[in-house]
Amino acid sequence: MKTENLSPAMRISILSFIPIVALLLNGCGAHEHDHAHHGHDGHGDHGHRAHAHEHVAPHGGTAVVLGDETFHLEFVRDAETGTLDAYVLDGHLENFIRVTNTAFSIEVKGGQTLMFNAQTNAATGESLGDSSYFLAQANWLRTTSNFQAVIPALQIRGSSFTNVSFSFPEGNE
Repeated sequence: MKTENLSPAMRISILSFIPIVALLLNGCGAHEHDHAHHGHDGHGDHGHRAHAHEHVAPHGGTAVVLGDETFHLEFVRDAETGTLDAYVLDGHLENFIRVTNTAFSIEVKGGQTLMFNAQTNAATGESLGDSSYFLAQANWLRTTSNFQAVIPALQIRGSSFTNVSFSFPEGNE
């Protein structure tokens, strides 16, 4: 097609359309990569998953994946108070997931057990049995910044997770 036969308005319309097509094609490539990462490519190959992308924990803490990225826990240590916060989040670490649990525990290598209790929050309406935020306290958390741990059992919205190992502060992704 020769452009000299086109009106100026038609030439501008065609030229305006080119960047839109390029943007759409670029977006589709990223979208396909994301599906391939999650095993929706028909092959179910998760061998590259561990380093294909990283999730960023919203509080700057340690992300622990549960299941095949069904949910995450984020652990945030406060050395001054000797506490460890735990947030229940979705598979992309974007949304808080309120759960009916009122407590859960983790077993730390060396014989320590941390008991996490659900926290209430009047501002968000979270209450016992409807919370995404848990808290554990132990004096050894004031001085210990690295440890290995296992979540022996945790139920979230009908899904069971058992013997989930992770390193703190690295996580398990």
